[in-house]
Amino acid sequence: QVQLVESGGGLVQAGGSLRLSCAASGRTFSSYVVGWFRQAPGKEREFVTTISWSRGNTNYADSVKGRFTISRDNAKNTVYLQMNGLKPEDTAVYYCASGNRWSIFTSDYMYWGQGTQVTVSS
Repeated sequence: QVQLVESGGGLVQAGGSLRLSCAASGRTFSSYVVGWFRQAPGKEREFVTTISWSRGNTNYADSVKGRFTISRDNAKNTVYLQMNGLKPEDTAVYYCASGNRWSIFTSDYMYWGQGTQVTVSS
């Protein structure tokens, strides 16, 4: 069992930056893939980015490539999402999730955090 807790959300102006954190407790991330997803009001939850804990391979949605960066800190059992050049369309609740499959689909992730709100004003 893995428990995930996100933090770092908030309100920022367009063009600004935020860094989200996802801290794991219980079982470690060592054999897992960790992803970030987001859900805007009235929309389905969508893939943002993912990282393989062991090798550090990454994958990004086209909408965030070049602006967002996912990284991990093995010692802290924490994954980060650095978000630069934020746009109003990035406004959503951001969720951290972990699973054991390299995937962009929510159904492949077994454990989810509670989410953190990111609001980007124009």
